[in-house]
Amino acid sequence: MISSDIIRTLSLKIFTCFILGMISAPVSAQIIHNGQFLEKLLKKHSTHLASVLDNPDKYEVQILYTKIDRNRKNEPHFTTYGYHVNNAKYFYPASTVKLAAVVLALEKLNKLGIDKNTPMLTGADRPEQTAVTADTTAEDKLPSVAHYARKILLASDNDAFNRLYEFIGQADFNDSLHAKGYKDVRITHRLESSIGAENNRYTNPVKFIKDGKVVYEQPGKYSEKKYISPEPVKLGKGYMKNGALVNEPFDFTEKNFFALEEQHKLLKSLFFPEQVPARQRFNLTAEDYRFLYQYMSQFPVETEFPANYTDDYYDGYCKFLLFGGTKTRLPRHIRLFNKCGDAYGYLLDNAYIADFEKGIEFMLTAVIYCNEDQIFNDDHYDYETIGLPFMRDLGKAVFDYELGRHRPVRPDLSRFEVRYDK
Repeated sequence: MISSDIIRTLSLKIFTCFILGMISAPVSAQIIHNGQFLEKLLKKHSTHLASVLDNPDKYEVQILYTKIDRNRKNEPHFTTYGYHVNNAKYFYPASTVKLAAVVLALEKLNKLGIDKNTPMLTGADRPEQTAVTADTTAEDKLPSVAHYARKILLASDNDAFNRLYEFIGQADFNDSLHAKGYKDVRITHRLESSIGAENNRYTNPVKFIKDGKVVYEQPGKYSEKKYISPEPVKLGKGYMKNGALVNEPFDFTEKNFFALEEQHKLLKSLFFPEQVPARQRFNLTAEDYRFLYQYMSQFPVETEFPANYTDDYYDGYCKFLLFGGTKTRLPRHIRLFNKCGDAYGYLLDNAYIADFEKGIEFMLTAVIYCNEDQIFNDDHYDYETIGLPFMRDLGKAVFDYELGRHRPVRPDLSRFEVRYDK
């Protein structure tokens, strides 16, 4: 028979292990999806927000806001508020999928032991594919994962995404995210491309060159698995095709999908990797994180290469939340580390926002549908009148709330203060 002293000792050890496990576990967010907090806050802020939130089904708004409080060790605690968040509700994610492409491409390079600045040459072994062996916008006139990532994060370049999509491969793109716990995501196609669903399962051959020698060569790939919505996704009442109106819903069944909660999780894993479960983290170096923080927040005018970005793009070009895509000069002490997107009437932004002067930080992710006539591909979307004002006022409402709320400890944000090109 086991003595009572032994039982007490075992119980104490089990309890101690449990407590230690709780202490060492990542600080998880409390997720509040009732929407009442956000709805009250936003409606109080502006009549524009109120008019949109009074019609949640029409505008298909989803919002996630994470409040961050730090302790004296600068460790963050998260409280996340949701508004109408529904992972089963389809929306087209537009260019927000590009952030995942950048991260997965960097992770793949680390696995291969290749520097992100190594020239990457893309071949073509099918009629619909195109090759790339030069890039006149790069400093060395050669394409690379690093330069494609810059073009994605600074100006949301579609071709740059396509090249990373081809390097990663359709199957690895999806399977890698799914393995990390990002389940509600399907990345099925290149952007601004009409080559069709089947051809998007094929990806180009790629090779990396260093000092005139091939250091890695990857043949063209084909995804044996088909990534498709389990149920048909047909939206709207019509769409334009070859200049004519087709009076039937537009089919999104084989289009990209990236649920809002998954996007918010991805953002958190990049800015607070120590605070998410190990399986959600990416195999990135300290330099990779610095690179991401720089180009997610850098303004075009601060950019050396591509040099034309200084003249071609304004500060708010890819800054929807808080700034609403404004063309005026933006303050330098407030930075949006973000990836936005707009397509098919859907407007999105996914951002970690920091004010380095006032010691403010929070995460905000949102989508709104801006397509009053319910016709797709007619280029008559309501981004300027509905979507961008909504994103601006949403960001301002949360920012103003952050300004006014009490923080026990001012956060040390030095980790995110990076040096820009110029």
